[in-house]
Amino acid sequence: MIYYFSGTGNTRWVATEMAALLDCEAVDICATDVDSLGTMASALKPEEPVGFAFPIHGWQPPRIMRRFVSALPHSIFAHRYVFAVCTCGDETGKALDIFRNELKARGMQLDFCASVQMPNTYVCLPFMDTDPKPLERSKIEKARERMSDISERVRRRERGEDLVKGTAPWLLTNVVGEYFNRRMVNDRKFKADSDLCIHCGMCAKVCPVANIHYDSSSMPQWHHDNTCTGCLACYHRCPKHAISFGYITRKRGQYFFC
Repeated sequence: MIYYFSGTGNTRWVATEMAALLDCEAVDICATDVDSLGTMASALKPEEPVGFAFPIHGWQPPRIMRRFVSALPHSIFAHRYVFAVCTCGDETGKALDIFRNELKARGMQLDFCASVQMPNTYVCLPFMDTDPKPLERSKIEKARERMSDISERVRRRERGEDLVKGTAPWLLTNVVGEYFNRRMVNDRKFKADSDLCIHCGMCAKVCPVANIHYDSSSMPQWHHDNTCTGCLACYHRCPKHAISFGYITRKRGQYFFC
């Protein structure tokens, strides 16, 4: 079983492809009732590994995955081989140290973790944008090989980590990332341009946390209730590029792994 969270499709693809290689199921945590996890766990095959897959948000695990783990029944996977696969545009920092500690607090051990580089999706800072198309294609082709290698290592029950942490990973995660995730992961600056919006409702449909209210007679409205996980699915999936995050994203690219 692989439990995954995905905003723009990168991690969904990685999780489902790896599930096929490992002959198991990939489950979207946004469509999972935590109360049913005990039943799901008891239905796992003997010796079946349990995986978690998520994108890196500001060199940390995304808020929604951390909440999911904190809601797991204590020690539910304590006697199983547990692995994690994270997707990132470039590097992970020490995000998996945080995730390892989250699991430990719930009575579980992270046996193996690895990163898969995928196309960039974060566009809300001055120096960030989507990758050029040739680089997107190159990353995806390399990711296919990477997933095959990681799946084989999981099958062999390897332990340890295989991560691209980057330069000064502690600083990235515990200073820059901590500030980013505490102060900048919110929906306050999202808005839809009334001149471009075609009232298709796509933004509300793709929001993994149901944070957008939409009906055909009004503009999309974000709830501003601290549920936004900063995945930018609404921005990237808008067919008319009508959604912006402040002014900075107006000329930025869009990307979604279909």
